[in-house]
Amino acid sequence: MAKIKIDSSLYERVKQVAEVAGYPSAEDFIVHIIEKELAQIETADTDEEVVERLKGLGYLE
Repeated sequence: MAKIKIDSSLYERVKQVAEVAGYPSAEDFIVHIIEKELAQIETADTDEEVVERLKGLGYLE
């Protein structure tokens, strides 16, 4: 399994939200969020839609 690094304060927030939302772990919550976002991007019809979604998420300006 690959590992990623995130800021410790962000991870603490993720742990709190994961617990409230009923996820077994912060890692399960993170995987669910990433899978959900990937599915939205992967189902986009055009490159323009992908760019607009990434802009909306704050990944692109």
